[in-house]
Amino acid sequence: MTDATDTGAAPATVAVEEPLVTVRDLSTRFDVGGRQVRALNGVTFSLARGATLGVVGESGSGKSVLAQTLMGLLPSTGVTVGGSFLFDGTEMVGLGMRQRRRIWGPGMAMVFQDPSTALNPVMKIGPQIAESIRTHSNLGRPEVTARARELLDAVHVPDPTRRLDQYPHELSGGMRQRVVIAIALACNPKLLIADEPTTALDVTIQAEILDLLEDLQTERHMSMILISHDLAVVAGRTDQVAVMYGGKILERGPTAAVFEHTRMPYTEALLSAIPRVELPSHSRLRAIEGRPPDPSRLPPGCSFAPRCPYAQTTCTERAPEPRSAEVPDHEFSCWYPLGGQPPPSPDPSPEPEPEGLVAWKSQVSRA
Repeated sequence: MTDATDTGAAPATVAVEEPLVTVRDLSTRFDVGGRQVRALNGVTFSLARGATLGVVGESGSGKSVLAQTLMGLLPSTGVTVGGSFLFDGTEMVGLGMRQRRRIWGPGMAMVFQDPSTALNPVMKIGPQIAESIRTHSNLGRPEVTARARELLDAVHVPDPTRRLDQYPHELSGGMRQRVVIAIALACNPKLLIADEPTTALDVTIQAEILDLLEDLQTERHMSMILISHDLAVVAGRTDQVAVMYGGKILERGPTAAVFEHTRMPYTEALLSAIPRVELPSHSRLRAIEGRPPDPSRLPPGCSFAPRCPYAQTTCTERAPEPRSAEVPDHEFSCWYPLGGQPPPSPDPSPEPEPEGLVAWKSQVSRA
């Protein structure tokens, strides 16, 4: 066998696959009563094909607005969206509704928080699933019905033929959520956005729904954005985690790195609030003191500074820029992070000293 170096052939290069989702400096503003509500403030992240991103944070941190902005489900008036959202090479910011409808279904789909409001209460389950299939295919009625039955079977709905002829109120909460998932998967989307899909369900059903989403994602090599207020939910089910607060991502990185090498005090506070089995019975949970910021009156510095136990003067005056941690692709926005990482170096170009001070130093050095 001849070595490539003997023939002068160039070494083979491995093609790097472009991310399915690339978000850069995404912002969303609402005009409410003459005030501007800054719901998203410069959100940046990317998501590889087949990977899962967990987005976590308290209520009001901007998680659901992020999902609605990505899907293009915001009102057409009184809303300003800036920045860039590339989906499979297509710029979605500013895209018309007709073009978006072509992407919804086969491109991206969404599972909403409450299945009771996501489903039409006066329409049977079968037609609600069939609507998306008919929109994006040329299948006839028998084929559409068969496809709807297959989808219900795929999400483990028992007796799918009978369920197709039922109304949403005839199903349990867990079954309704499975129907919502079936509708979202009807056209084999490349990206599934699950906005707190287990909020209205009890604990045992929550685990079943999360396991189902994980299995379906693996089978279909589908990317997923899993939104939750609970870090424990995304701990073992995501490749990357983004921690949101005040409309920004304060910490982002591989899931293991964010959990094991936490840099952001807010992330630490969320982790501390998770109930733990090893704690004695009736132990008080560690709550985060204070309240999330008003998005119409965000503080000038770090948005978490008023609630942060480690905050210093710099934190209340200037907002920190994202910087890298020791682990690759792990970023955080904090002046004084956990783990002893020093603050950023000062400006390398300080202001010039006064002429009198320069002259005095010169005299001292000559003496």
